[in-house]
Amino acid sequence: MPTQPLPKLTPEMLIPRLGDYLVQKGWVSEKDLQKALAFQQEQLESGKTYLLGQSLMDLKLISRDLLDQSITEQIIQLRSALTATNRNLEQRVKDRTAELNEALQRLSELSQMKANFVATISHELRTPLTHIKGYLELLVTESLGSISEEQRHALQVSQQSTSRLEGMIEDLILFSLATRGEMSMNMDVVDVRRLASLTAKFALPKGEERGVQVSAVVDENAPDVQADSEKIGWVLNQLLDNGIKFTPSGGRVVVSVKEEGNNLVMLSVSDTGIGIPSNKLNEIFEPFHQLDGSSTRHYGGTGLGLSLVRQIVEAHGSLLDVQSVEGKGSVFKFPLLVAGK
Repeated sequence: MPTQPLPKLTPEMLIPRLGDYLVQKGWVSEKDLQKALAFQQEQLESGKTYLLGQSLMDLKLISRDLLDQSITEQIIQLRSALTATNRNLEQRVKDRTAELNEALQRLSELSQMKANFVATISHELRTPLTHIKGYLELLVTESLGSISEEQRHALQVSQQSTSRLEGMIEDLILFSLATRGEMSMNMDVVDVRRLASLTAKFALPKGEERGVQVSAVVDENAPDVQADSEKIGWVLNQLLDNGIKFTPSGGRVVVSVKEEGNNLVMLSVSDTGIGIPSNKLNEIFEPFHQLDGSSTRHYGGTGLGLSLVRQIVEAHGSLLDVQSVEGKGSVFKFPLLVAGK
């Protein structure tokens, strides 16, 4: 089927509502315009490409000079309007960019204020907590006088609570350091096989308390890695703690160490817990955030743990990978570089 040739481009094609403009200027009457429009329609129906200006000239209702003048005037007006619109748009973009920059600056300032506030409060809480711990120890050991078994039990519960509170404060301090870019890494050669086994051993009592099996699966041939032993130990402990917290009684949590190729050792913590909805995987790394944010939420915590875990892992030049199926469990894993590589 042969294609229709494209109509020849003319200045008139750029002009909307040319007829109205001509009538407004008084160069043609409304009656003449309707006559030209009817003539144009007849030509179009016969298959011809016909513009209004051509119809007006063919009917001798306007001269070529007057038509050209009208078209030129409208093009100039359109160009001026376009230029003004562009200027307005550019200004709006500049204003919006300035507003966004100001908002980002304000957000940065607020974030810094929050970090400073957290750091100050955390350090201030340390001092009275140290006194509380000290006096509890004196009471439990009967250094200040004899106590009954009932009193001893109450004091031991208080000691456990102060230990939890101390852990939260330490997390807050670590978070404030990380937020301000002041978290230092003491890199050394680390035996992650031993580190993983010890972390699992320390987590056993909490697992037994909740009816959750805790174990370590360690590749004995896995080489040492280059890492900050204290912080990687904290990461594994946090991941195990989370796994135990979100795993129902009868489930299990496993920390594993496995060599991957010649340069990497993969560390992972898996559980058979409640899992994480796929659309909320990114939310778990937001500081001070709990997926269950209600006042009656079942699981406690500050919401800092996983945020710090990811920051520490990334500070080691690694990436934390999360795989989870809601109702079946989760796996958190990250590779570390073999020492000397």
